[in-house]
Amino acid sequence: MNPIKKTIELPDGRKITIETGKLAKQADGAVEVRMGNTMLLATVVSAKEAGEGVDFMPLQVEYKEKFSAAGRFPGGFLKREGRASDYEILTARLVDRVLRPLFPDNYHADTFVNIIMFSADGVDAPDCLAGLAASAALAVSDIPFNGPISEVRVARIDGKFVIDPTYDQLQKADMELMVGATYDNIMMVEGEMNECSEAELLEALRTAHEAIKVQCKAQMELAEEVGSTVKREYCHEVNDEELRADVRKKCYDKAYAIAKTGSADKHWRQDSFDAICQEYIDSLPEEEKEEKTPLVKR
Repeated sequence: MNPIKKTIELPDGRKITIETGKLAKQADGAVEVRMGNTMLLATVVSAKEAGEGVDFMPLQVEYKEKFSAAGRFPGGFLKREGRASDYEILTARLVDRVLRPLFPDNYHADTFVNIIMFSADGVDAPDCLAGLAASAALAVSDIPFNGPISEVRVARIDGKFVIDPTYDQLQKADMELMVGATYDNIMMVEGEMNECSEAELLEALRTAHEAIKVQCKAQMELAEEVGSTVKREYCHEVNDEELRADVRKKCYDKAYAIAKTGSADKHWRQDSFDAICQEYIDSLPEEEKEEKTPLVKR
């Protein structure tokens, strides 16, 4: 595949470029994201089949900033890259938090998202590009994903909202938020600020979401050009709809009554829910218990 590139222009005129088809071609999806001289490489791979007995989404997101990205190398006794810093772990968690709910509920294949910073100019913050990079890698892959998403940092500087401000601009900010969203919905908000009105907070979120919409649109266009709009077929979960309906009919009201008590005793709540589940299992015919017990507990 020949390299394909998309360019996104921020409100202040700075540009973000997304390029695929040049590096990491053996991954299911890979993109380079650049802003100025800051460059991230995001790759994503996912197993074709789910592991036996896996009924959750085994997603792993890693973010790593190489020493060489800033023209440095480890010295002293340890001359290799060290373990992930708190900053890198928190950046990966910001990405994970937005990506994880958007995989199909019945998709249980091991999936790995790796974001590596290969170049840093010390001007633009790379963490606000990590979500865009991860989502773009998924967009150009055949991995089922209900995205795209993106993340931006919005800061209020001298009374005006700035998208993805530079390090120098951030020093003067009195409001700073990291916002993750799809084209239609805001998924995650985190940040810090001095006291502000509800209207000011809503304006910050609106400004961030408008910028995210542009980035999501660029990913949709990139996926069209790559030809990755059709995702892989999979069958990771078999559901018994008749059993589901029967469980809901016989257990929903009882479980709802427990939830409605608002009890702070989590052990009592869990024991109560387990008792409802066990009561239903005991009511099953003996020949069906072995087959349906795992489905009921799930």
